[in-house]
Amino acid sequence: MTIKHWIGIGIAVILVIWGISVQRGLVEKEERVQEAWGFVQSQYERRADLIPNLVSTVRGAADFERETLEAVISARSQATSIQLGADALNDPQAMQNFQAAQGQLSGALSRLLVTVERYPEIQANQNFRDLQVQLEGTENRISTERNRFNSAVREYNTAIRLFPGNILAGMMGFQSVSYFEATAGAERAPTVEF
Repeated sequence: MTIKHWIGIGIAVILVIWGISVQRGLVEKEERVQEAWGFVQSQYERRADLIPNLVSTVRGAADFERETLEAVISARSQATSIQLGADALNDPQAMQNFQAAQGQLSGALSRLLVTVERYPEIQANQNFRDLQVQLEGTENRISTERNRFNSAVREYNTAIRLFPGNILAGMMGFQSVSYFEATAGAERAPTVEF
């Protein structure tokens, strides 16, 4: 073999090693996105599990405004009926539908908690206070996990768009993933009236 052959073989080996390295990095980043999404779903599930307890506590503690409770129950049902698996993260419409359902549930919970302020006997109920603390903690956890998810998405999307990763990403079928976006109107503080 001539030196040209050895140089060609050396370049081919370097390209294969480089390709494997890039592919491994993209797979790791994609897995981080899926892991982060799992954490987001876990927190949404935690919230969905707490809501029936909250509604039961409120319902049992007072002859309560039926419309508010029904809105929470309906929003929970809708939010839990929309499942967004890790395989659908690169579908912007599916992400928007999921976010809209979760946003409706957040709004219904906010209205429930504001309405409860009018009922001192509910506020004095230790079970209600415990659930309220749990819901507040869950909402904070959801926010934290959504931020972590968006960070993982940014890292992944950047890796598949930048050269030279974009060359292999396109050939290997890596697709960008949608970010969580703020709910429409989230920039305005809610009005709380007593």
